[in-house]
Amino acid sequence: MAVVEETFFGAWDYVVLGLVLLTSASIGVYYRLTGGRQKTVEEYLLGNQSLSVLPVAFSLMASFMSAITLMGVSTENYMYGTQFVVINFGYGLVTPVAAYGFLPVFFRLRATSAYQYLEMRFGPRVRLLASIAFSLQMVLYMGIVLYAPALAVEAVTGLPKMGAILAVGLVCTFYSTIGGMKAVVITDVFQSLLMFAAVIMVCVTAAIQVGGVGEIWRIAAEYERIEFDNFSLNPKERHTWWSLVIGGGFTYLSLYAVNQAQVQRLISLRDLRASQKALWVSWPILSLLSLSTSFSGLAIFSKYYNCDPLDLGRIASVEQLMPLYVVDSVSHIPGLSGLFVAGIFSGSLSTVSSAVNSLAAVTLEDYLKPIYRLLYKSELPERHTSLYTKILAFLYGLVCLAVAFLAQFLGGVLQASLTIFGVIGGPLLATFTLGMFVILANEVGAFVGLLFGLCISMWLGFGGPKPPLRKLPTTTDGCFEGNLTFFTTATPVTPTEPNTSSGEYFYLYSLSYLWYIVLGFLITLFIGTIVSCLYNCYAKKIETDLNPDLFSPFVRKYVKRRQRKYQVDTVMIPALRNGTDNHSSEPKLVGSPH
Repeated sequence: MAVVEETFFGAWDYVVLGLVLLTSASIGVYYRLTGGRQKTVEEYLLGNQSLSVLPVAFSLMASFMSAITLMGVSTENYMYGTQFVVINFGYGLVTPVAAYGFLPVFFRLRATSAYQYLEMRFGPRVRLLASIAFSLQMVLYMGIVLYAPALAVEAVTGLPKMGAILAVGLVCTFYSTIGGMKAVVITDVFQSLLMFAAVIMVCVTAAIQVGGVGEIWRIAAEYERIEFDNFSLNPKERHTWWSLVIGGGFTYLSLYAVNQAQVQRLISLRDLRASQKALWVSWPILSLLSLSTSFSGLAIFSKYYNCDPLDLGRIASVEQLMPLYVVDSVSHIPGLSGLFVAGIFSGSLSTVSSAVNSLAAVTLEDYLKPIYRLLYKSELPERHTSLYTKILAFLYGLVCLAVAFLAQFLGGVLQASLTIFGVIGGPLLATFTLGMFVILANEVGAFVGLLFGLCISMWLGFGGPKPPLRKLPTTTDGCFEGNLTFFTTATPVTPTEPNTSSGEYFYLYSLSYLWYIVLGFLITLFIGTIVSCLYNCYAKKIETDLNPDLFSPFVRKYVKRRQRKYQVDTVMIPALRNGTDNHSSEPKLVGSPH
């Protein structure tokens, strides 16, 4: 009886992995020792606003689509079918909204922290609440990003999960501390190429082994993995056209329209046109990686369709499917397994470094500087801010290490990351929408709406119990054909049973996770608008001195016309009647940076 022995990294795999990580770290060291040497906050956080379109476009993609995409999307298509690829249509539909509705406002302000806008529009309380919510969101997300590559390492090297999280986390913390915006963006380009290389390697090797791309597709279709036509209106169904296009579109907007990490990249370009171009270019790059990674899930399925490694017990988690496939298929070629795992590691390094960079910016601008002004009645000295920012980056790396150990309890990596972005991203997106698109919105309404929306969203996202996921059928019937036995490396896992009694669960807990962000957005927007109206009626107050620059271009013209009409009705006409000439005194604009 033949036995397929457990395979580990070879010497060349470690060499390749080490070289790739060394290259990534060297880029950070290079920018630390050249140029301004990251001595100013503007260089460290914004790259002196001199970055180019293409690198920023790649960086926008790589920031949130690294190890999560490589393992989560491939697993999604392996376990649940191809319906998930429809989400790319949602991304494309809302790209112009992000580029022309939200981005011009941030670019006009050029503030290091995106939440400075909320203080100018609504006041410090709304800014503080939004900043805290963002910090929570990013810390949780980076925990997922650290956890995902740890799974890959555990699958292919046998390194314990906790040890892998520590190793990756410490490397991420080191790189995040020394890497400024320039280093992060250039490294993201390098990481993106590695991600594409890893995915292409999986697809090509599978096509060679099974006899072509057509055979991969045939096997997937035979075992019910091909699905693009789920137009069900049932919100409980996990992935339909409506949940993916609408929920995916809102998720994209929460990331690429108002998220600090992405806004920080977009305003690092020289002008608005270049920034909008970078956003448009990033969408096809993102979709290309998403589609190719989806196909890699089908490619992996073509190898294990009759001998599922999860059911057999070869792996302990579905996120280990892709790294297991790489070891099983290309471990005999020196260095290829190392290249694949290096792509996962380095992608996570760039993601964590960018997230930590943005967290440091928010903490400096939204917490430390206001506290310093409150205590000392003066501004924080510029010579200290760069050092404080690096210390903050280091501390956030350590915090994310701790959170990574909790990521295993959040369910699937892909769904967990989208849930985190949904429950917090929806209310944050709605708050910025209130500010930029709703003229009558005020501080009271925005604060109450954001607080209420966050509470409801987090209850929906993390409350339970929730119905188990319904994976498509798998089998182990082919594992022992021809007297072939697989070496078991993990405790056998009981397959998830289909949810046949969804009526036992609370209705809102049964909703698709993609609807959380939509509900959070609508609840926040509705409560914020209603409370603003009630407060205005109670206080008998109508805002007529708002700064037009704080509104989206779609609304700004109306705000200016409204102000001109107000000035004519309340200043110029009474002045003419009284025979005086005091119309030259214009009202002070609320939220004006001057």
